[in-house]
Amino acid sequence: MAKPKMDIPLPRFPEPDTEPFWEATKGHELKYQVCDDCGGVVWHPRRHCTHCTSLNLSWKTSKGEGTVYTYSIVRQNYYPPFRERIPYVVAWIDLDEGFRMLSNVVGVDAESVSVGQRVRVQWEDKDGLSLPMFTPA
Repeated sequence: MAKPKMDIPLPRFPEPDTEPFWEATKGHELKYQVCDDCGGVVWHPRRHCTHCTSLNLSWKTSKGEGTVYTYSIVRQNYYPPFRERIPYVVAWIDLDEGFRMLSNVVGVDAESVSVGQRVRVQWEDKDGLSLPMFTPA
């Protein structure tokens, strides 16, 4: 009997904190939150402000542009869906709107990625959602 093909993990719904974010990805929109009380930028999506604990948060749309804060090149991974991508770059991306997110830098030789490099969001469509990845700007 053939083993079923394994795929990368995706969120399971209902997921009250992040579901609006994932829903927006279907339209290739990168959403983040801003506190209506203190103005703090909140990432990753949650129910409260991480600056003042207010529950008054609004969703904003990022331009999807930023810089590589730091990164690592993954050269070994034993989980089949990721092993197929080796080598791949996992990076902390500082978005221009003031939040930092973990993602991948794709569409470029892994060795050419550098700290401070400008990147922009690119979408990988997967099972009804889209995953935000980044490519050199």
